[in-house]
Amino acid sequence: MPTNPPLTILHISTRLILGGSQENTILSCEGQASLGHDVHLAFGPIYGPEGSLLERAERFRTHDGRQIGCHEVPSLVREISIGNDRACLRELAELIDRLRPDIVHTHSSKAGVLGRMAASKAYEHSDNARPAIVHTIHGPPFMPGQDLKTRAKNWIYTRAERFAADRCHSIVSVADAMTEQFLARGIGREGQYTTVRSGMETERFLKPGPGRSRHDARSSLGFTPDDFVIGTVARLAEHKGHDTILDALGNDLRTDKRWKLLWVGDGWWSDRLLARVEDMGLAGQVVATGLVPQQRIPFVMRAMDVLCHPSEREGLPRTVPQALLSGVPVVASDCDGTPEACLDPFTDPGIPESRATGRLFPVGDADRLRAAIRWMHENPGLRAQMGAQGRAICASAFSAATMVSALEDVYRDAIAKAEAG
Repeated sequence: MPTNPPLTILHISTRLILGGSQENTILSCEGQASLGHDVHLAFGPIYGPEGSLLERAERFRTHDGRQIGCHEVPSLVREISIGNDRACLRELAELIDRLRPDIVHTHSSKAGVLGRMAASKAYEHSDNARPAIVHTIHGPPFMPGQDLKTRAKNWIYTRAERFAADRCHSIVSVADAMTEQFLARGIGREGQYTTVRSGMETERFLKPGPGRSRHDARSSLGFTPDDFVIGTVARLAEHKGHDTILDALGNDLRTDKRWKLLWVGDGWWSDRLLARVEDMGLAGQVVATGLVPQQRIPFVMRAMDVLCHPSEREGLPRTVPQALLSGVPVVASDCDGTPEACLDPFTDPGIPESRATGRLFPVGDADRLRAAIRWMHENPGLRAQMGAQGRAICASAFSAATMVSALEDVYRDAIAKAEAG
């Protein structure tokens, strides 16, 4: 139910590239504009091979012609840069002062820290009420590893997140695991956190149109009915785990030519990873699509027999519920919020088989990944059952409408906290 009266909402995101957190943000903006809110989106420069969501944001119109206000902030860059960061604070403060939003909703770590700082200083020299400040944790900023450089970065991120949480009314987590990790590091207070699952356009996955069937998808990608297709939808980039897939499945791919990898996405590691595929003699076993438009992802997913998601760090990866919505079971790393969608009774005996949706393996463990994929190959009946169960579980929990409705409640709570001082 929409907040009454309509609100002016400013979302702030670091880079509007093709990615899970960015898609979440765009769907939030679209849903809120459709409810009658005045919605704006601020973001840093978009560059690189990963694609952009800016055209979608600029093209959006509600039935009554309402648009999303798009604002590029030139100094909002991903890397730590004292000069740029100071300029970014000034630019965000000027934007907030001009728009006078009721809600400032930040996304991702860099935009989250700078955006919350700028919003907390808004209207310092004015009698007007300051905006309510909301932040969404889409994934952990903390890096795996215990070397000195990693520990130093994690210390900086922890201090910055603590500082920003103190300047924030409400914090949204896309997974319970994010709340647990941040509270364990002393970031924020328990009463600030609410879990809101990352919403998506579920109908695209649940209801394929004419010419969009599994057979159509497999044929268009060159797969035969006998092929066992192991799909991955992720940027070809650091921490996404493509090397682990090759380590785990290289021998199986050489031994059985019916085994195929389907890599959907592009990124900074594309050339290196595809060169490694060539060096391993697997060029004929790997189909790399490159960048795929969002609207085509459900079609491509229907070609898969199993989704493999070996990422080293995530919030709750959207590709996992998206595969399940397509009826495709999942093999994924036991990472952060992933087990909240990939339900594995083999690792958690408390999960009944009637709710199983996939198999988990420890992060970076190629042997366990291989065993899970082989189990999926050898158990086609149970594999299909997992896909069907995942489809039923995710249809409601991960819809964009459910997410937008939950954010309305978060905003009401944040406004009440802001008014209470």
